Amino acid sequence: MFKDHPLRDSLAAELHARPHGEITAPAEISHLAVRTGETAGETGFEHLTVLCSHFQVAPPAHDSTQFSADMGAFRMKWERHTEFSAYTFITEGAFTTPFKTPAIAAVPEDWLAALPGEVISALHIAVDEGPTKDMPTETISQAFDQNPVVGGLLVDGRAAWWTDFRIHADRFSRFLVHTDTLRAEAVGRLAQRVIELETYRLMAMLALPIGRDARPRVSSSESELSDILSQLADNQGESDDRDLLADLTRLAAETENITGLVAYRFNASRAYQEIVRQRVEALREQRISGLQPAGSFLLTRFEPAMETCDNLARRLDNLSARIARAGNLLRTRVDVALEEQNRDLLRSMNRRAELQLRLQQTVEGLSVAAISYYVVSLVIYLAKGAKSFGLSIDPYLIGLIALPFIAGGVWAGVRHARTVLKGTSSSD
Repeated sequence: MFKDHPLRDSLAAELHARPHGEITAPAEISHLAVRTGETAGETGFEHLTVLCSHFQVAPPAHDSTQFSADMGAFRMKWERHTEFSAYTFITEGAFTTPFKTPAIAAVPEDWLAALPGEVISALHIAVDEGPTKDMPTETISQAFDQNPVVGGLLVDGRAAWWTDFRIHADRFSRFLVHTDTLRAEAVGRLAQRVIELETYRLMAMLALPIGRDARPRVSSSESELSDILSQLADNQGESDDRDLLADLTRLAAETENITGLVAYRFNASRAYQEIVRQRVEALREQRISGLQPAGSFLLTRFEPAMETCDNLARRLDNLSARIARAGNLLRTRVDVALEEQNRDLLRSMNRRAELQLRLQQTVEGLSVAAISYYVVSLVIYLAKGAKSFGLSIDPYLIGLIALPFIAGGVWAGVRHARTVLKGTSSSD
């Protein structure tokens, strides 16, 4: 009935690209986020195919970005993101001690050891059915090795969570969730938010050590720029301007180098930071008496770290702008110096033209005298020739009479020639 846009189906399917799935409490969930970079998708896909072959499960399509399968001993969900691959393992059933037998225990150890990439986030979520309020502090602390715990009520009080935001001896973080009559879909959605919250928090924090390493270089560049601006404020010679321009060019290259090293990571961290904020808001956490809310604890420590990176990014932008302004000032100064040189050159050319004009006038006078002399000489020779034919004339008298007329004619001819040449040069 109508012509579809070629991307309509893929764009519509994007809303359903990463379903949260359903999890029936009680359940144990293990999650791994493995940073592989943007070009390691093929390796991760081959490794996932090995796991499917081990449990005799059909592997995903080659161009898949997400895959879910029941492996028998556990359910698995795989997702391919821009910078990392995410593996979620789920086992459903009652347990006596949280985190004692996590879902990942059913995954072959050799397959885990061969995971392509580096694990940036690893966490266990124990979802149990039980009261969401007035949980004994001792019971909670035992699950987290007696570490200080934060937590709160979720989903309008129908669930509660606790965590210590620490990496335990098994190299996993721990999140304990108790639900009260939550449907399987709601439990799956809650687990997905917790997973994304922790994973994106750590991905965003990758910018912090890069920012700390770059900060001394930025401070050094700022100090060097201040020195250049101080020298620029002094009246110095052309050679000093060339030295300043070389220093400014080198400083601009250094600033661009630093920006290139941190720009991608900082931009990605801003995106991850916004996702973390959204996930904290989506939890709609409420306070449990005597316990600091986990979302508040996280943001209180997470936001300053991100502000450190944002501050360094602003300093880099400001440094680049100051370098650009200094370059403009230096170019203006060089332009003014060039204009002064051009002015002096024009003055010198004017003086030279005046001297040439005077010389030309002197030459013109000599030329009139010389030409008149030769013409008068010719007239005298002609008169002498006529006298030889018997004419009674005095050649020198004839020359004397002709002299004024010849000199005037020569002078008029030279003036006419000069006028013609001047008009031709003016039209050009």
